Amino acid sequence: MNFQQGLSGLNASSKNLEVIGNNIANANTYGAKASRAEFADMYATSVNGMMTGDIGIGVRLADVAQQFSQGSITSTSNPLDIAINGAGFFMVQDTGSDAGADALPLYTRNGQFKLDKEGFITSTDGAKLLGYALDASGAIATGTLAPLQLPTGLISPAMSTGVSAEINLDSRGDVITAAFDPANTQSYNKATSMTVYDSAGEAVEVSYYFRKTAEGDPSATPATNDTWEVYATADGATLADASGSTVLQTLTFDASGAVVGTPRFSLSIPASGTHTAVDLTYDATAGTGGVDFSGITQYASQFSVTDLNQVGGRAPGRIADISVGPDGVLTASYTNGQTAAAGQIPLANFRNPQGLQPLGGNLWRATGESGLANAVGAPQSGSLGSLQAGALEESNVDLTSELVNMITAQRVYQANAQTIKTQDSVLQTLVSLR
Repeated sequence: MNFQQGLSGLNASSKNLEVIGNNIANANTYGAKASRAEFADMYATSVNGMMTGDIGIGVRLADVAQQFSQGSITSTSNPLDIAINGAGFFMVQDTGSDAGADALPLYTRNGQFKLDKEGFITSTDGAKLLGYALDASGAIATGTLAPLQLPTGLISPAMSTGVSAEINLDSRGDVITAAFDPANTQSYNKATSMTVYDSAGEAVEVSYYFRKTAEGDPSATPATNDTWEVYATADGATLADASGSTVLQTLTFDASGAVVGTPRFSLSIPASGTHTAVDLTYDATAGTGGVDFSGITQYASQFSVTDLNQVGGRAPGRIADISVGPDGVLTASYTNGQTAAAGQIPLANFRNPQGLQPLGGNLWRATGESGLANAVGAPQSGSLGSLQAGALEESNVDLTSELVNMITAQRVYQANAQTIKTQDSVLQTLVSLR
């Protein structure tokens, strides 16, 4: 008697249960992909071919096919948890003992990344995430893969190059006739302060003073306008322009409260105490630098400062946070309020992802069946998906379906066992014939 069919069915059902069990075991593994056991029938063919009435000799396991459908995305509180929404794989550097500098990358959908002691972004098993680093000019060097390492040093300071302002002066203010004295609040109408930076990033406090010197008469012939004078101090000393005048700018307003002309002026702050000189020079030809008061108005409203910022300057700062955009660009935020690109995370995709070889640890390796990655580039480009920071892709295992499949596989196993039992019973009957 032929027990081959039943025995092959038992083996196939056992393999099917192993695949189902592995799927269920990885139902909570981020980035894991479910597998499916695929079977094929078997026939014992002769040299001259088989007859149409031939009976099969059982079943064999043809393939264990991975299913690369999208898993659900769940939010987390870790900014370096990154989920892929769509096609593609992260690329990581093989950290095995036989992996050289030219080793091909490994691939993963598990975005549970963290920083090691050297600032490299690594997977849970310590594999370094590959991406596009910055070139000497600070631009992202696309096309050259390297382990991504976040900057650990200070961001360099820079000296302020200008000041921009949006201020309203109260048109109802009194005309001041007393000589300007920053210590005498009766010698000016209003004042405000701001911070600029020297070349070493040292903060310098600068105060601006506004005093109304003449009230215009729009009904006069010719009409006259309100005028104000602008003064400034730094380190307690009154600043002067290149001619030595402490009146840095005279502001004239028309009847509607708009400033006349383009009030921009240069401001030089001498070195003092711990800071070096700060030179806010207005380049009239280029229209850059200096103190820009073009946004100043004079309305019948209280004195208000809606915008008063230095331009171009910054204190040194250390990296405080990192964020990842949908396009994979890593943005570093520094303690001085600055932000800068720190690299980019690309994705890779394959013409036949099911041909990838699973290595465990949520990793795959390219094979002859999968071919080399045919699409490597920035997320959201071409057929590649987007990234979602602070989130992870869950396993695509459907637990309900797997439990139903397990019951079915168990019944198939029992049925094949019954086939063997029946064959044995028939054989016993045949042997017992006298």
